[in-house]
Amino acid sequence: MLLDSLTVHDFRCFTRAEFRPAPGLNLLSAPNASGKSSILEAICVLLRLQSPRAGALAETIRHGTPGLSVAGRCADRELCCHLSREEGRRLLLDDVPQSKSTEYLHIGLVAFFSSEDIELVRGISSKRRRFLDFLGSQCDAGYLKNLRAYERALRSRNFLLKDGPHRGRELAAYDGPLVAAGEYLARVRSQLCGELAPLVSRHVEAISTRGESTALRYEPSGGGVFGAALAASADEERRLRQTVVGPHRDEVALELDGAAAATFASEGQQRTLALALRLGQADLIRARRGVPPIYLVDDVFGELDPDRRRRLLAALPADTQRILTATSWQWLEDSAKPTETRWNIKSGTIICD
Repeated sequence: MLLDSLTVHDFRCFTRAEFRPAPGLNLLSAPNASGKSSILEAICVLLRLQSPRAGALAETIRHGTPGLSVAGRCADRELCCHLSREEGRRLLLDDVPQSKSTEYLHIGLVAFFSSEDIELVRGISSKRRRFLDFLGSQCDAGYLKNLRAYERALRSRNFLLKDGPHRGRELAAYDGPLVAAGEYLARVRSQLCGELAPLVSRHVEAISTRGESTALRYEPSGGGVFGAALAASADEERRLRQTVVGPHRDEVALELDGAAAATFASEGQQRTLALALRLGQADLIRARRGVPPIYLVDDVFGELDPDRRRRLLAALPADTQRILTATSWQWLEDSAKPTETRWNIKSGTIICD
């Protein structure tokens, strides 16, 4: 799983940029607001067709331009995504247009780390659901299809609920698709959390070395079988005029030493747990797919003390492609120096130091 090249046009601050990362460890340094985070974001957009920083891909189009393109070679395949404000998205795989994203998304695997990952621990539940969706879409062949089906049924159902109780017969028509897709998502999410929990515990112990115990649980919003929970919530739905149970309301409970991590853990402990979640996510992708993802680590080292920096760097597997960003790598000079390729951004151009 190697990214050989990346070319972007009208993406974020870049009119045009090229990047050819080395197979192993790549260290990209540049001042803030120079575009280093955008390069990692572009890789994620190229390989997974979603941005870890934006709610909609259109937000990544350079201001004042009609659209963007990201292209590159990964795992010996040529990928290209064009996005137009007016015409939407076009995908090419080995120069062949793709009407669906299924085969395209099967190519590249990504583990994305960000300084904002602390919100996985202390933020709202939608952050943790998005984390599971990103994991599920790379680990389970049917996950993305069922997620999109669930979202379509949910939108239609909520529209009818807002319109009033006279739409009851039409509302019932969406219950079947919603329950079928929702039960699939809940089943896969529960399995993923079960497999993820011991991986996260192992990484917390390795990064922290304080012996904290960690717990991770998937908690369905209805407390049980989705179909039964949906039927039982009918009165509350009519009162609130929205679907009140289902995977869009589910939670991932995180605990350290038996207490809720969002409430009782220190900021350092929360950051350690967030890193462990990302490392565990990457481990699980590798276990499920048989190949490791590309590690994209965006400016997380500045938030860590020196010991945690070194432990995190050591936790990134040496047999993977790792692309890391920071304003400076000065702290590495005083530690055991890994084999690396260093990059910089000057006047919008990515150059090898």
